[in-house]
Order: sequence, then C-alpha cells, then structure tokens
Amino acid sequence: MITFSRICLLAVLILPAISRAEVGCQDAQILSAKMITDTCWDCIFPIMLAGKAIVTKGNPVPSGAVTTPLCSCVDDLGVPRPGVTNSMWEPSFLIEFQRVPGCSSVLGGIMLPANRLQQGNHRIGSDSRAIQKTFMHYHMYSYPLLAILNMFTNGSCQPDGYMDLDLMYISELDPTWNTDELAFFTNPEAAAVANPVAAAACAADAAAAATGHPIKSMFWCAGSWGTIYPLSGNQYATSSLVKNTSLLKVKVLAGLHRRGLARRTAGADAMCEAKIDLTFPKDMYKYTLTYPLPETSKGHVTGETTFKWGELNRTIPAVGEDLIYTVWRWRDCCAVKGAN
Repeated sequence: MITFSRICLLAVLILPAISRAEVGCQDAQILSAKMITDTCWDCIFPIMLAGKAIVTKGNPVPSGAVTTPLCSCVDDLGVPRPGVTNSMWEPSFLIEFQRVPGCSSVLGGIMLPANRLQQGNHRIGSDSRAIQKTFMHYHMYSYPLLAILNMFTNGSCQPDGYMDLDLMYISELDPTWNTDELAFFTNPEAAAVANPVAAAACAADAAAAATGHPIKSMFWCAGSWGTIYPLSGNQYATSSLVKNTSLLKVKVLAGLHRRGLARRTAGADAMCEAKIDLTFPKDMYKYTLTYPLPETSKGHVTGETTFKWGELNRTIPAVGEDLIYTVWRWRDCCAVKGAN
C-alpha cells in the first residue's frame, strides 16, 4: 500500500514556509499513475534465485555479485538462520536537479524554504571566450518502489530500512555543494587523481561503460560523462543538460558514499546488511530518466554515453529542463524464511 504519512508530516512541520510552485518549478506528478507507467520494469532483470538467473533480459550484473545458492544470517539472538540467495535490480532512489532553490517537483511542485540568492543555472557565458558554468541543486529521496507496491519484497531484503518515499538529502543545506574548495577539503582523495594521467585513463572507463560494464576500480571516472571530483555542483564545461545532470547524479552518490550515508548492497558480505563503502561502487548502480520524458524500456550504466539513450529526446524547452532520475541499485540478499 502506498503511504504518504511522512510526506504529510513534512508538510505540517514546515507549512508556514511552504508555498505553491513558483515560475520555473514544475510538478512532475511522481505520486500518481506514473509510478507504474513511467517505470522501466524490464530494468529489474535479471532476477537471480539461488545463484541462477531465472530471467535475464540482457541487463548487466555487477562484478562480485553473489552466485552461491545458499546463505545464512545471524538473528538478534546471535543464532544463524539459513536462507536462499536472491539478487536483482531495484529502484531505490530519486534524484531531482533544480535551478530554483527549494523547488520539489517530486513532492508536487511545492517550495521548501531556501535562499533564492543561490539560484542555479544551466549555463552562463554568452560566447566561447566567457566562462561556461552549470550549477543545479539536488534533492535525494528514498524510492523503494517494489516495497511501496508490495512486489518481490522480503523483510530480510530491505538493506536501509526505507519502505516509502522519503526526503533524504537536500543540497541547499550542504555548503560543499556550491563551493569547490570545501568539497576538496572534505574529499582529499581528489588530490591523488587530479592529474592528466588519471584524467586520460577515464577513456578506458568510457569504452567499458559503452558495453555496459564500467570499470569499478576507476572510482574517479564517470565514463563519457567526465571526472567525478570535486564533489560539488559546479561544472565548467559546454556539455548538454542531460550529460551535465548525469555527471551530477554520480557526484551525489559518490559524496554520500564518502560520508557513509549510502551503502553497498552488492557482494557476499552485504547479503545480511548493507556495508559502508567509502568509494563509489559504480557498477552497483544504473539509472533511468524519470522526468520529463521517461526511459521505460531500458536503463543506462554509469558513464554510458548520452548519445545512446538521451542526448536528443529527453528534455522539453522551458517546462522540462529540471530533470529527475530513478537510481537503480543491485541488491544481493539472503532471503531468510519467516522474515517480515
């Protein structure tokens, strides 16, 4: 059953500061029939049971995914409980990018309290000699769609405990998102890959992403989208809107992993509980564009060139330039009998 209790609680707590959408803030109608019609249901596959794929659909599987049939997890009393391995892709998060600070298209176009002086932009600079800069705010929501719809769910297979739509993180409250220097000091590993050799190596990751298998060890690369560091919302390039927001969503996930707020759910050691992984496990994620023009037949992996899936036909001028992505996460689980 779809529950809206936490959304209502959020509205009550900040009701005086909330207003209806302003110019430039759209209602994406996420909480509607679009939860069904605008979802790539083939992206769930392959579904693996007891280490064997029962449906494949040709989608990639992360390196290190579980292939053993049986498993066990320790319960609250310290007693091992046997189970069967179960693995699949799950829609787990929504990430929306906004130029208008505080605009929440996911929550119906309401305005959360935010400073309008931090206005975002797609690109500034009127000619080739000017500095080209893109900056957008983001809001991240938990979106366990399968749990919301009560599909393919097991009580032991909810790695982070989210069962409905929840606002998890907003960039307007994060000073590292709009300041490159602060982002560097909170992620000092960026210094190790801030050189031409590391940047050039990303070409190999781009080639691998084109085949659906990005190179996991190259944590600083996002394939054809660019380099991940610094983990801020500023981009100095002349890329398209789709490519810019694709790189931004990787920065969001990498930043949350670096802080321990996003966790790894793939691998034998993550079957019973999600594990903290401070580097970005890029092959654990794939993505679909949800708004304004959704991808409903196939997803794309980290760094996969936008010319294959969205460069020319995924935005609408003026009313569809603040994009929303569904983040799919590979989940290896030990399905224990009797779990609620």
